[in-house]
Amino acid sequence: MAGPLEGLRVVEIGGIGPSPFAGMLLADMGADVVRVARHARAAPVEVAGDPTLRGRVSVSADLKTDEGRGLVQRLAEAAEALIEGFRPGVMERLGLGPDELLARNPRLVYGRMTGYGQDGPLASVAGHDINYISIAGVLGATRRAGERPLFPLNLVGDYGGGGMLLALGVVSAVLHARGSGHGQVVDAAMVEGASQLATLIHGLHAGGVWSDEAGTNMLDSGAHFYEVYETADGGFMSVGAIEPQFYGELLRLLDLPAEELPQWDRERWPEFKARLADVFRARTRDEWTGIFEHAEACVTPVLGLFEAPRHPHNIARGGFTELDGATVPAPAPRFGGTPTGPAPSAAVSPAEALERWR
Repeated sequence: MAGPLEGLRVVEIGGIGPSPFAGMLLADMGADVVRVARHARAAPVEVAGDPTLRGRVSVSADLKTDEGRGLVQRLAEAAEALIEGFRPGVMERLGLGPDELLARNPRLVYGRMTGYGQDGPLASVAGHDINYISIAGVLGATRRAGERPLFPLNLVGDYGGGGMLLALGVVSAVLHARGSGHGQVVDAAMVEGASQLATLIHGLHAGGVWSDEAGTNMLDSGAHFYEVYETADGGFMSVGAIEPQFYGELLRLLDLPAEELPQWDRERWPEFKARLADVFRARTRDEWTGIFEHAEACVTPVLGLFEAPRHPHNIARGGFTELDGATVPAPAPRFGGTPTGPAPSAAVSPAEALERWR
């Protein structure tokens, strides 16, 4: 399937985490991505048939040799974009920095993915998702009252604030280059990307409706109407009844008197939460799902990550697909005129990679 980015040529320098995720997003949208897999030490966690490497051809090269560097240079000359995820200065030491490659191809968009950015006091310091979202302030805000912060897997720094933002930056710069003839460097930092994701919370704080005290606000487990409740069988239900009409329906279906639980009486939120918890513990997750599934109350069962593909809605939408023997999320978003679909990866020789874009 062609996808809306058909015709976009991208060189991806092999890495881990956010940069291959950006490559996956671009490939899912139809870009022709050639991944240069480096001869280097193994990744900290090896994934056989890594689904984030789908949709592009892969060529192996040692970037410390003239032959490997020459391959990247020639690919970059024929590409519109290159993405890499090394610490600042690594590509320059290899002779493959933006100055060198833009001199060969002035229209090239050079996408750079790091934790802390290309400059600043921490630019050269090692880190991972948990460190970047710490500096962004996001981790510190992700906790219940009296508890330590809980990191949301590695989704906020590596992927949401990292690879996804890099892909957006690259596509934006390519559009500019196609009109102007001038490429540029895209400096994507996970600290800044994670901070961007928290823009609303900064606005709420500036408006005086968000407290620095963790676990006391509407979206951080402070509110009884935006919370996760345990069920009789050890399952969980998520409640997001923010609007008054949804809150009213929530209380009706829980058989709780609305006059006794005024939604915005913040001082009583802990009391109200205890009452809802008692009610939810009286039935199983499936029983509550049957009650709330089609109700206007914003209540849903909390599915396990590997339960999700079996949910009827995800099945009906084709939200998951089979690729190389694994069940993986399908490409998103959907495009009405240029539909997309995941494609397997394929290894090619350096000669085949160069011939591809001749």
